[in-house]
Amino acid sequence: MNRQKHLIVIGGATATGKTSTAIQVARHFQTEILSADSRQFYQEMSIGTAKPSAAELAQAPHHFINSLSVQSDFTVGDFEAEALILLKNLFKSKDVAVLVGGSGLFIRALCEGLDEFPSVSKSVVVDLEKKLANEGIAALQTELEKLDPNYFAQVDLNNPHRLVRALSVCRASGMPFSGFRSQSKKQRFFTPKYVLLELERPVLYERINCRVDEMMRSGLLEEARQLYPLRALNALQTVGYQELFDFFDGKCTLAEAVEMIKQNSRRYAKRQATWFRKDPHWAVFSPEKTEDILAYLKGIIKNGG
Repeated sequence: MNRQKHLIVIGGATATGKTSTAIQVARHFQTEILSADSRQFYQEMSIGTAKPSAAELAQAPHHFINSLSVQSDFTVGDFEAEALILLKNLFKSKDVAVLVGGSGLFIRALCEGLDEFPSVSKSVVVDLEKKLANEGIAALQTELEKLDPNYFAQVDLNNPHRLVRALSVCRASGMPFSGFRSQSKKQRFFTPKYVLLELERPVLYERINCRVDEMMRSGLLEEARQLYPLRALNALQTVGYQELFDFFDGKCTLAEAVEMIKQNSRRYAKRQATWFRKDPHWAVFSPEKTEDILAYLKGIIKNGG
């Protein structure tokens, strides 16, 4: 690999048009796409994760979509390792690849490497799992907001696995979890180039609301019903499914569940936007400005930037 290799990273909050932009960029550079959406990995979760359609998948080769069962144990470390192997093979014939997604942790793992965290005893994790079972996820959210407000603002607050992980480090070390996430970057055999898609908040929120309505028309209720027996799995601790599981449990009406999906999706999008905006290396574009995005990318790749 003598020529410089570039990984174009298309990031942004949910419903900002990342899929369409990534496909157009990949087609221009005649290359392939890696998904960094930690829920689109799973075969059984399609409607609720806004997975690319069959027509979209046919426009460019995609990786890490429909690659796992929800019952698979697949960590961000697994993703980092497998994606690096894939890129090494891909860069034998390509100078450019595309990474797309809204999961900032997965993007960071591939582009910069995972941080080293202190060891945590099993008893700490067990205590937190008991707290989750007895007091609910809100208790974990409250504790995390107190112990690590920085990570609280970034993490998917509906993902109990990540909350337990962060709180276990906080309790074991007596330090914020986010304090261990600033290690030096690992050397990679490619240069990441970051493109952030942004929309005005009212426009984004309206797109989210419309997307949820379309998901319901497309069969999200039936998809969630099929997954309901597996609702305890980590993969299903996800906006769009948890709310419908509450409906199945009789905790709310269907209309209330749909409204909660919209509300929680908007909150998640706000946290995603906050996370992305903290890193200055993102070049910000409107998703409609595809030609501007391509011109920017062609310029920096041509100049070896």
